[in-house]
Amino acid sequence: MEEQSSYLEQNVDIDYIKRSIPFVADLSPESQQKVTSHFVTLSHPANQVILLENDWGGSVYFILEGWVKIRTYNLDGKEVTLNIIGGGEIFGEMAAIDRQPRSTDAITLTSTTIGRVPSEDFVELIKTEPMAGVHLAQIMARRIRQVNRRLQLREAGSLARVADAILFLVDGQGKEAEGMMEIPNLPHREISSLSGLARETVTRVLTKLEKRGLIERDTDLLRIPDVLALESAIG
Repeated sequence: MEEQSSYLEQNVDIDYIKRSIPFVADLSPESQQKVTSHFVTLSHPANQVILLENDWGGSVYFILEGWVKIRTYNLDGKEVTLNIIGGGEIFGEMAAIDRQPRSTDAITLTSTTIGRVPSEDFVELIKTEPMAGVHLAQIMARRIRQVNRRLQLREAGSLARVADAILFLVDGQGKEAEGMMEIPNLPHREISSLSGLARETVTRVLTKLEKRGLIERDTDLLRIPDVLALESAIG
């Protein structure tokens, strides 16, 4: 079931796409025209399934605004969060490239605006535009580094694993404001799935980090006053 029902289709603002998506921004004008000529922009509410595992990959997706969780399930049927990505990120590209069914689900965590292009257009772009291939390789390399880091911390303590999950999100989507880095204050269950810890454990660790001044939280945002200090908590 490719592309779940969408909330609202929007008009495409080409200049906004170029500003919001690094993958598109550095392409030649001709290639930008190619990738945006069939670009469809859709708005989804929170908790909307965009893709399901084993779907065939008819489109590649770009996040303009919002957050999307990439998930799968282990042999016991427990949800495993592989990634949480936000504005400017790409997903669904693997199925387009290797022409295999999708290997993960994609579900929105917040109200999200997503652009999609046909898989065949994306593959043709990779074949004909060197910078597109370079950008895709950089994206893949960053994701592999992130996975390796998380694997190295599998046996670490709960504080280190929660701190690493926060830094993982900062690395991908952190925004600087008033001298701090900030990310959306996601539900504890999402950090739980990302860190591989029980939700109750995550709640306790977040409270501990807040008391130590390593994070600040309000309803919408989680702020990191000093990223290096939070990194030092990993040990």
